Amino acid sequence: MNITKYTFPPHGDDRGQLVAIEATKDLPFAIKRVYYIYDTLPGVRRGFHAHRNLQQILICVSGSCKIHLDDGHDTAEVTLDKPNEGLYIANNMWREMYDFTPGAVLLVLASEYYDEADYIRNYEDFLKMVQEEGL
Repeated sequence: MNITKYTFPPHGDDRGQLVAIEATKDLPFAIKRVYYIYDTLPGVRRGFHAHRNLQQILICVSGSCKIHLDDGHDTAEVTLDKPNEGLYIANNMWREMYDFTPGAVLLVLASEYYDEADYIRNYEDFLKMVQEEGL
C-alpha cells in the first residue's frame, strides 16, 4: 500500500505560524468540499467507509489522531499529529479515524461535493467491489 503525505510549508515568525494550501498547486485535485471533525469522545472511531470516486486530504490541525487505511489487500495505520502535514486518501480506500486527543480537529479537503451514492458503507460490499473490479 502506498501512503502519501503532503507537507505544507509553514510561514511564520515570532507571532505564530500560517499554512496556506492552494488547490491543484499543492494538492492533486481541486477542492470542492471542506469539513472538519472535532469534539470526538475518547474511544470513538469515525469513518467506516470508502468512496468510489472521492479523494481526500486529511490534516489534523490541532491535536492528533490515527487513521486506519485498508485497500482490500493491505492495511496501514497512520498517525496525524502535525498541522502542516496532510494524508492523501485515494478513492476505493476504506478508512477509519480513531484515538483523537482532547481538542483534536481533523480537517478534510475533498475532491467532490457530498454525494451519498459515492459512499461504500458496508465493509463486505467494499471487499466485494475490490475483488470484482480487480483493484
